[in-house]
Order: sequence, then structure tokens, then C-alpha cells
Amino acid sequence: MRTLLPLLLASMTLHAADPVLFVSSFASGDKAGIHAFGFDLEKGALKPLHRSTGIQNPFFLAVSPDSRFLYAIDAEKFGGAEDENVAAFALEGRTGRMKRLNHQSARGTASCYLDVDATGKTVLVANYSTGSVASLPVKSDGSLDAAASFFQHSGSSIDPARQKGPNAHCFVISPDNRHALAADLGIDKIMIYTLDAASAKLTPNAAQPFARLTPGSGPRHLAFHPGGKLVYVINELANTITVFDWNAADGTLKDKQTITTLPKDFAGTSHTADLKITPDGRHLYGTNRGHDSLASYRIAEDGTLTLLAIQPSGGKGPQNLLITPDGRWLLCANMPGNNVVVFKMDAATGRITPHGDPVEVPMASCIRWLP
Repeated sequence: MRTLLPLLLASMTLHAADPVLFVSSFASGDKAGIHAFGFDLEKGALKPLHRSTGIQNPFFLAVSPDSRFLYAIDAEKFGGAEDENVAAFALEGRTGRMKRLNHQSARGTASCYLDVDATGKTVLVANYSTGSVASLPVKSDGSLDAAASFFQHSGSSIDPARQKGPNAHCFVISPDNRHALAADLGIDKIMIYTLDAASAKLTPNAAQPFARLTPGSGPRHLAFHPGGKLVYVINELANTITVFDWNAADGTLKDKQTITTLPKDFAGTSHTADLKITPDGRHLYGTNRGHDSLASYRIAEDGTLTLLAIQPSGGKGPQNLLITPDGRWLLCANMPGNNVVVFKMDAATGRITPHGDPVEVPMASCIRWLP
């Protein structure tokens, strides 16, 4: 026993050092839940840790900057008549286990995106069906207070089936923690708000309250470039990515490029979902649901994109991406494909290569990182 004890302790220490990933299952009933995995950064391997239940249709997740709390959409009936909830959980170290703290109304339905500010004092939520956004204050114990700000978007656009009214699809906080941008698919706008994180209060940005996209684009998700001067928006309906210059001083956007996510000869039906940028700011990846592929791009010095490759996502309906902070691995949640696929990344070329076997996760919809 004395001989084995040091080896056992060393093994436990190594395991404890592994980063933790959370993957949500967008389902109700027995299939619903949030799965925790340990991730081996050397081997690129996922190791199951725990599955948390007691939450319904957790479409999207967010982790606090201090890695102590997790927030999740909680919807008894996703997109139903009743407002949905944002649930708060305390994370039990690096075990993958969570303790539910409380929940608050999302102030809308089909709640589909969450973000936490850099101080951990504000959680933002976007509501797709009702076309609204809200901000929720975070208490000192990580639990949530009722919404401090709520904004109902208005308008429509040219797609008669998908753009009859507003559909807020993401709500992302700027790197300097002073602004928040909401992509609204239904009205082809990026709504711009100023953020007071201490009070969780939002106000429409005075210099530019919104930026327009080409009618019929359907902006879904957006990402800030690590350099802080660019914003990339993936457009669900048009299957494109639009590049904006971002002026952090006054919170304004100016579009400079739009590029396709699909092969020129593709004639089927496809809709984009998510996009992510490498930590070094050199490459960007977007998902195509229908074509079931990942589009890879090189980012030039001026922020414009050059398409590098379009390759299979390893499953049906690639929904959400995560790039590890070291830039070595990309993970793709294929939601109707019921799996998570790991890709090895080449930092020099931007090439991604499937690595290992897909990991089965029912209706995998969102991947979040616990460093």
C-alpha cells in the first residue's frame, strides 16, 4: 500500500488538472441533462464525469469567469406560451457535479443564448420566439435576481416564413465589458447596447443603436475577434459570414465583407448555426446544418476572410463549436446527430482533422469550457 499510494495520489492530481467540459442535451424528459466531461489536452480525449438532470431543454449554457457557477436555459416547453427560465448552478469543484441555486424568468420564450460579463455580475439572455433580450443581476452567491433590463425588439424582414417578426438569437458582451451585441435573425439587425455590469443595466447605444445586414441574411451568432477591433456574424438564412469593423470607444459597427459558408455547387437546403475564432485570431470556423459541414477561413491582417476548406462535421446538424484555449482542439456538437466530435487543429494552416471516435451525447446543443 505504501508503494502504491504515491502513484495513486499522482494519478488523482493529474486527473484533477484536466479541464472540464459541459455539454447540454436539448431535450425534455429522461434525455434532458447537462453532461460533464474531463478533457485530456494531450490526447484530445473526452472522459465522462457526471450527468446532471432536473433541468429541461437546456439549449444553451454559460460559465462564470471564476469557474464557480454555471447558467443554463431551463424550459419545461421550449418556445411555448409561458416565459422560460434561466437556472443558476454552483459547480462542485472539478467533479462535473452541480448544485441548483435558483432560477429566474428569461422574460421570453425559445430562450436560446446566454452570456456572463467579465465581472460575473450580469447574465444576458436572448429570446428567439418573442424577439427580446434581458439582463439578470448575479448575487454574491452566484444565484440570479429578477431581470434588471428588458428590451422588446420590433420589425420584420423579407423572408415570409422566417422573418415575420423579431427573433433575437444571441447576446454577446464585448471584450472590454462595456457593450453587448444582440443578433436578431428576424429583423436583420445587430442591436447594440451599453452595459453597466455592476447594476446589470442595459441601455440602447447612443452612437449607433443597431447595424443593418443585407435583407434576408438572418444573423444568428456573432463573435468578437481577440484583437478587439472586429466582429464576425454568421447568417443562418443566407449561409454567409459578415465581417464588421468594431469601434470599441463608441460601440459602432461598419460592415466590410460578406462571404459564403457553402460550396458553389451546393443546391440543397442548409442553415448556419455557430462560429468560433482561434485564440491567436488567425482562423475562423463556421457550421452548416443541412450540408453538415464545417467551413474554415483564414483571417487577414485587415480582418477579411479567405475560405480554406469545407469538410464534414462528423454528424448531422452541427450546432455549436468550442475551441480549446491552447488552440489545439476544436469540438463540434452535432445536435440531431447526437454526438460530439473532436478535431485536431493545425495552427499554421488552419486545417482541422477528425480525432478519435465521436462521443455520444443525446441532442448535443452547447459546449462550454471550465479551465
